[in-house]
Amino acid sequence: MAGYHGGVLVVRVAAPPERGRANRALLEFLAEGLGVTKSALELVSGEAARDKIVRVRGLDREELERRLAVLAGPRP
Repeated sequence: MAGYHGGVLVVRVAAPPERGRANRALLEFLAEGLGVTKSALELVSGEAARDKIVRVRGLDREELERRLAVLAGPRP
């Protein structure tokens, strides 16, 4: 986790952006860090782009933000 930049959560992965490897690494990281299953996550947009939108099922917004804050630290 690189934290928040301009109100957007920044996550960096070491996996190369080839054949979906970086996307899989991102979803695995988020699943583990948020304490949800990989099936609870959906890459909504940005499959081939640097910027992505991920949907998280099973957590309300308040709980999701709390868990993200634990991972990334509080927003600036």
